[in-house]
Amino acid sequence: MIDITLGHTPDSDDAFMFYGLASGKVSSRDFRITHIIEDIEKLNKRALNHELDVTAISVHAYAFLKDYIVLRSGGSFGINYGPTILAKKKILPTELSTKIIAIPGKMTSANLLLSLFSSPTKIKEIPFHLIPDAIVNNEVDAGVVIHELQVTYEQLGLHKIIDLGAWWHSMTNGLPVPLGINVASNKTLTLKQIRDFDTIFNTSIVYGLNNMEETLNYAMKYARGQTQNIILKFVNMYVNEITIDMGENGKKAIEGIFRLAREKHLLPKFPINFA
Repeated sequence: MIDITLGHTPDSDDAFMFYGLASGKVSSRDFRITHIIEDIEKLNKRALNHELDVTAISVHAYAFLKDYIVLRSGGSFGINYGPTILAKKKILPTELSTKIIAIPGKMTSANLLLSLFSSPTKIKEIPFHLIPDAIVNNEVDAGVVIHELQVTYEQLGLHKIIDLGAWWHSMTNGLPVPLGINVASNKTLTLKQIRDFDTIFNTSIVYGLNNMEETLNYAMKYARGQTQNIILKFVNMYVNEITIDMGENGKKAIEGIFRLAREKHLLPKFPINFA
C-alpha cells in the first residue's frame, strides 16, 4: 500500500471530481490517500515547497515547479468562458492597465490571463471569495473573479468588463482556456504509480458524471451558500470531456498559454512533462 497526500480545493467542481475516491465508490487500489483541502493559491505554494505527492494547482503555478508531472485527468478548462473581470462601474477593457485590480493570487491562472490581456501595473492580492466585496466597497477598481462568482456577479450589481476565457477562445481560434491541472511528484512516485493514479482519478470523474445526483449532493458541502442550480451550472462548466482526459487540445492549450507568456517575457522557457 502506498501512502500519498492528495491536495484539492474546497470548491464544488473539485469535490465533484474526487467524490468517487472520497466516498469509496471508486477503489483507490494500492493507494492510501490523505486528502488535503485548501484554496488553490495555498496549494500552489505547497506544491512549490514540494509538500504534496499529488495536488491540484493553477496552470500558471506549473511554471514555478520542479519534479511534478501533469496528469491527463482532472484539468479545469473553460470552453469560451473563464475568469471574469468585474467592476462596480462600467470601464473600458483598455483602461484596465491603469486601474487597481484584485487578483486571487499571483500564481493563479486568472492572474496570468490578466497579465496577457492587459499588463496591469496595480494589482492587489485578495482571497478569491472576498474579491466581490472588495469591488463593492471600492477597495479596488476591478477584480478577477473565479468559481461560482462568474455566474452570480449580477446579484451584486457588478458589471462584466471582459470574460478572459472568451477572449482567449477568440485569440486562439477556439482552444479551451487552461485554468487548473493536477500534478504528481516524480520525486516520491514512480512514473507507473503516477499513471496508475491518473487512471483511478479518471474513473472517479467518470463515476461522478454517471451518478450526477449523489455526486452533486456531496459537492453541495462546498457550495458556499449557493443554490444547487448554481452549483450544477458551475460543475457543468468545469467538469467536462476535457476534464476526463485533456487530450491533444488540452495539451495544446497549456503549451499555448506558456508560449504566449514567454513571448511577452512573463515566464521563462521550461519543459512541460505530461503523464
